[in-house]
Amino acid sequence: MYDVIIVGAGTAGLTAALYAARASMKALVLEKIFPGGQIARAHIVENYPGFPDGVSGIDLSMKMKEHAEKQGALIKTEDVIGFELDGFVKKIITKDQTYETCTVVLAMGANYRELGLSREKQMVGSGVSYCATCDGAFFKQRDVAVIGGGDTALEDAVYLSKFASKVYVVHRRDEFRAQKALVAGAKKCENIEFVYDSVVESIEGEYAVQALKIKNKKTKEISELKVGGMFVAVGIIPESQDVRDKVVTDDFGYIVTDQGMATSVKGVYAAGDIALKPLRQVVTAAADGATAIYSIQNYLMENM
Repeated sequence: MYDVIIVGAGTAGLTAALYAARASMKALVLEKIFPGGQIARAHIVENYPGFPDGVSGIDLSMKMKEHAEKQGALIKTEDVIGFELDGFVKKIITKDQTYETCTVVLAMGANYRELGLSREKQMVGSGVSYCATCDGAFFKQRDVAVIGGGDTALEDAVYLSKFASKVYVVHRRDEFRAQKALVAGAKKCENIEFVYDSVVESIEGEYAVQALKIKNKKTKEISELKVGGMFVAVGIIPESQDVRDKVVTDDFGYIVTDQGMATSVKGVYAAGDIALKPLRQVVTAAADGATAIYSIQNYLMENM
């Protein structure tokens, strides 16, 4: 039986693992794909303290994993398919076995939000992407479009401008939600063009993306962008579908916690992008993971 099982090995999960191991807890981290979560897909992270010149997302992720394991945390690659969270002893069910634990940290993160276009899923891998860092190099000397107006969209546009001939940033409003520094940086790139007040109506091309039909929301005018790639950056959806009937969430599926990251179920905590909070950044995910373990220490002392 474990003191804590952490589901998800993103920044929040790995930080929780580190703090749990340092507190001499018997800790297990279960991750279905690869450590790092969303941050592992980032080309460069420039706002994490201690890296004034930036650090690649994958390097930062691997350092976090190495740090947690060096302190004694056990990290396994297993897909969690079930949760039994009632009672003091909780069960985490994977495809291979069932684990028992006193406490759980839900750190499954979030996934990319789709535009909902009719041929969007069909074109993934044929010009539609949700990860500029993963796929940008495939679009050298081609025209591409980034859809969105937040931090990720502007970061993606600047990154893609290093490969693509032209980068169109299509945003449904006339102002960006992104940080001003990111907007300013994008506007300095000569091969980035902004398409305001517009949404994508359809993807053109039989076997691969060849163009996008764009609708101006104010004028209702339909135009066409000749591009070979569309990078979607319109937000994320919390990976909470397996626990929404077990813990309290908001209308969007984000898990509601108190200041100590405790959920509505005793002994169950949430950390990182899956939790309801105003800011989702690497530094806040790390703080969530540390806070959850601090709360768990108190919980175990009171209940053991």
